[in-house]
Amino acid sequence: MAMAMLKDSSIRLEFETGMNEKGEPIYKGKTYSNIRKEATADQVDQAANALGGLSANLLNSVERNDSFEII
Repeated sequence: MAMAMLKDSSIRLEFETGMNEKGEPIYKGKTYSNIRKEATADQVDQAANALGGLSANLLNSVERNDSFEII
């Protein structure tokens, strides 16, 4: 039977940086690698909001990306 082992974890923060000529929002993302594998969703949310608070732009969304090795 195959098993999945968590290899890497990262978060991507998406910021709203302004509006284009059509009035639609412009988004830019920033990825932070080496997130603790055992971090809970609440811990990731707290860290992301703390990092987002350091930006002059509005934090739009937070995404966690996990990479698994199948053995």
